Amino acid sequence: MPNSRRLWWILCACVAGAFLLLGGFGVEVYRQAPPIPKSVVTTEGRVLFTQKDILDGQQVWQSMGGQQVGSIWGHGAYQAPDWSADWLHREAVALQDLLSIRFHQQTYNALPLPLQAQIRQRVQTEMRTNTFNPETRQVVISDLRARAIAKTAAHFKALFSDDPRLDDLRESYALQTPALHDPERREAITAFFFWTAWAATTQRPGMSVTYTNNWPHEPLVGNQATPASLVWSLVSIALLLAGIGGLVWYK
Repeated sequence: MPNSRRLWWILCACVAGAFLLLGGFGVEVYRQAPPIPKSVVTTEGRVLFTQKDILDGQQVWQSMGGQQVGSIWGHGAYQAPDWSADWLHREAVALQDLLSIRFHQQTYNALPLPLQAQIRQRVQTEMRTNTFNPETRQVVISDLRARAIAKTAAHFKALFSDDPRLDDLRESYALQTPALHDPERREAITAFFFWTAWAATTQRPGMSVTYTNNWPHEPLVGNQATPASLVWSLVSIALLLAGIGGLVWYK
């Protein structure tokens, strides 16, 4: 009986410790959450998205089933892509071509390797630089990036419509045709997808990692796994195995 009571105390201590850790990290998640800008504007002052657009887009995505239809930041179903990662890659590819045409009058794939490296660096600088102003709560982007965003948004608006060119892709994603009937809802969801990708590629102030700690892996924008994330992943696995081994040894 005394031995049983001690085991119960150990269990309670482990559960309490686990919830304290979860609570502490949960507070940090909210404290360090990426900001939702009041507006996203070009350097010329043209408004692309507002905070209302982003939040409305989030509601549209949730109304479709949310994490049952693809995922955001790696959390959700697998029958469709991670929308933030998909948007991020498509925007980076579009910006590569726009920058290549502006500076070299050729598409990115037509450039020699040294010039491609220059364009890749420009893309990383453009997309990783944090232009969020905490006073005005605005994100300012270049007109060229605005064009890349528009091209990316056009793909998603077509995807969630009944565009026959994307029938096979919708079937692969298990999306109905059309997935969203209202053009305004299709417009709103692109604002939400843009913001999730913006957070995934924009560096935190004073740091060299993005708001999502360089997730997803995307070489086009310099998103590489950080040493800390690799170390803690290995540590967590080692602790789990050590805990299981210790319990087996004890019993």
